[in-house]
Amino acid sequence: MADFSESDTLKRVKPSPTLAVTAKARELARQGKKVISLGAGEPDFDTPENICDAAIKAIKRGETRYTDVDGIPELKAAIVAKFKRENGLDYKTTQVSVSPGGKPVIYNAFMASLNAGDEVIVPAPYWVSYPDMVLLAGGTPVFAVAGMETGFKLTPETLEAAITPKTKWLILNSPSNPTGAVYTAADLKALGEVLKRHPQVWILTDDMYEHLLFDGMEYATIAQVVPELYDRTLTMNGVSKAYSMTGWRIGYCAGPEPLIKAMSKIISQSTSNPCSIAQWAAVEALNGTQDFIAPRAAAFQKRRDLVVAMLNNAKGITCPNPEGAFYVYPSIAGCIGKTAPSGKVITSDEDFAGELLQTEEVAVVHGAAFGLSPFFRISYATSEAVLTEACSRIQRFCASLK
Repeated sequence: MADFSESDTLKRVKPSPTLAVTAKARELARQGKKVISLGAGEPDFDTPENICDAAIKAIKRGETRYTDVDGIPELKAAIVAKFKRENGLDYKTTQVSVSPGGKPVIYNAFMASLNAGDEVIVPAPYWVSYPDMVLLAGGTPVFAVAGMETGFKLTPETLEAAITPKTKWLILNSPSNPTGAVYTAADLKALGEVLKRHPQVWILTDDMYEHLLFDGMEYATIAQVVPELYDRTLTMNGVSKAYSMTGWRIGYCAGPEPLIKAMSKIISQSTSNPCSIAQWAAVEALNGTQDFIAPRAAAFQKRRDLVVAMLNNAKGITCPNPEGAFYVYPSIAGCIGKTAPSGKVITSDEDFAGELLQTEEVAVVHGAAFGLSPFFRISYATSEAVLTEACSRIQRFCASLK
């Protein structure tokens, strides 16, 4: 049999660390370990019944064939209505693209626009897939640190310093995965003043966690608050998080028509259309009742409060209070240099996560995977009972470090 060799393109990237942690936790669970996995970014609520019913009706109507490659007209119309209703953004259906999940939206945009040497500014900490998708598309990720001292948000000064003549895109993710940080309208206006001076820079705004906001925060997206950037902004969203539809795989975006057409060209030769049934379910998600969103966000806020309080009572951990999404990103600076019960010295957040998993059977994702150390990420999209037990184990582990 011929030897297999990875392509040079594939050698530029690494597997998703968050998926790897989840897989490792599942394997330990199969071995009989009582592992608590806090790695996956997936709501634990079920998809609302009205959305499931819409999918069943679509099946019974025979909506089971190929569709337009970048989305059915009914879903595009629902997306246009959503952007107008919730974000004050005016788009035509010809400016909308639908993909099988949020990842293909980003990947297709980069594949459609990046050439070798083009740079993409990726604020760090970042969602693990951003830099690798830039690399797959032949671009160069440029990391701009947005640390704990700025609330994990990119400042105008840091953005200005990161822009070069080769900069093609800036990625903005709010609320953020992994930190839960939320950019206010004022924050975005300040970044917009920088971007207005650099007309070659396009903006990809990942709004996937838009509806998971806490403490009365109001949502803003950059094309809304800086209309001068509308013509070079791709506004991305999806039904995965707010509607608990991760497995349905529907992401969408709206932006300049030439970019949308270029992305459609890629889709036509790669994935082709998203699942027809999932598209009809997404129509109901966007057009139907939104009454369940606020109670679910309130449940996430209650879990956040529990996790933040318990982690801040763990020796050596400092846990900021996030304003959205369902993640915390605590610092373990106070644990570095200490020795775990196994005898291993904790020299990095990867060491911390590994020893925590082995000692207390709690799976978290180390901060280096997101581009900023020494931190780790917890997803609190699980029950309060599970979170209480997990945080108690983390407290016990931290107390055991010498």
